[in-house]
Amino acid sequence: MMMLVLAWKNVWRNKRRSLIIVAATAIGLTAGLFYAGFVTAMYAAIIDSGINREFGNIQIHTSAYKSDRLIHQFLPDLPVVLHTIQADSNVRSFATHSIIEGMASSATTASGVAIVAVNPEQEQQVTAIARSLVEGVYLDKTNSIIVGKKLSEKLKLKLRSRVVLSFAGMDGNIIYGAFRVAGIFKTDGSNFDGATVFIRQDDLKPLLGTADVPIHEIVVRTHSEEILDRTKVKLQNAMPGDVVVETWRELAPELKLTGDSVDIVNTVMLGIILFALLFGLINTLLMSVLDRVRDFGVLLAVGMYRRRLFLMIILESLLLSFTGGFAGVVLGWGITEFFGRFGLDLSAFSAGLSSFGIPSLVYPYINPSTYGTLAIMMVITSIIAALYPAIKAVRLRPVEAIRTIA
Repeated sequence: MMMLVLAWKNVWRNKRRSLIIVAATAIGLTAGLFYAGFVTAMYAAIIDSGINREFGNIQIHTSAYKSDRLIHQFLPDLPVVLHTIQADSNVRSFATHSIIEGMASSATTASGVAIVAVNPEQEQQVTAIARSLVEGVYLDKTNSIIVGKKLSEKLKLKLRSRVVLSFAGMDGNIIYGAFRVAGIFKTDGSNFDGATVFIRQDDLKPLLGTADVPIHEIVVRTHSEEILDRTKVKLQNAMPGDVVVETWRELAPELKLTGDSVDIVNTVMLGIILFALLFGLINTLLMSVLDRVRDFGVLLAVGMYRRRLFLMIILESLLLSFTGGFAGVVLGWGITEFFGRFGLDLSAFSAGLSSFGIPSLVYPYINPSTYGTLAIMMVITSIIAALYPAIKAVRLRPVEAIRTIA
């Protein structure tokens, strides 16, 4: 305790020098923690956007459809598959999709699209498309269609515009169907908005001339992310033949990589900030040691152990860095909490961000583990910064040090 008190007093022998390094540490960590909160929220938003837009928590389809995405590669034994899903208590909701690659043509131009035929009631429980409408209504009438904002601009479509969909049927012949635009949606993924249209499954039946619509995939939402893996295993074990059950992590490995890399990105950024602060801390401690050469000489002359002198300088480094660190953590936490409550508006950059599935409003937050990582990194930084000044101090010869001119 005596050593700690002495180290604290030594830190403030030169208040101006100590305040500069404390302020630099506080500002650096404030910026670093806010950046960490922003990156954490942004990566989480990208993942949530993908899950809510198209992937769900789990998808079920045939392995052949996953590879080729052909119209005849629909799910076999559909009643059995649906009964298995409905019987699973971990499943919150599900929606069936008929997905066909085709063309959407307006009066002016045409574009390749993925035609997704859905059950409107089911779909609203699984994806956020219905909540993403910026104009119109959600598939309320026969032969209605909703299109992405980007696609509507490309095809010059408005509400009630006529759209002709064309695609290859079950026998390979080209099928044409006329629809009216009921709504226009805008999600966080501009690529998705530019290549996807939604129609009703009931409107697809007469076009295909089949009694039942072919279901190519089933999107499942579970009650929580924690039960995802065991739900997948349970469903897979109950599925017939060629049916494959996959989580969003397997469907979109780039999203999984995004989630897995957030802690690494934050650690690297905080490491860069602390590395820059390291040199300032070394300089401050070294100047402090040089200012006290005679004091150290006297202490050594009266019998102070060199290891205790070494420990005192280490303590000074820790106290100096953690004083600034505490201020930085408080400020960083406060700023992050403020924007976490009210959101950080990035709408000025929405055109570019939407290409990566990033929303225009982000709510930063800091994972509790980040504080633990930061504390460990600060201890390591403080010890490294103190090594050279401490070694220089313990190598002093008492007689020569005492003779040093103050």
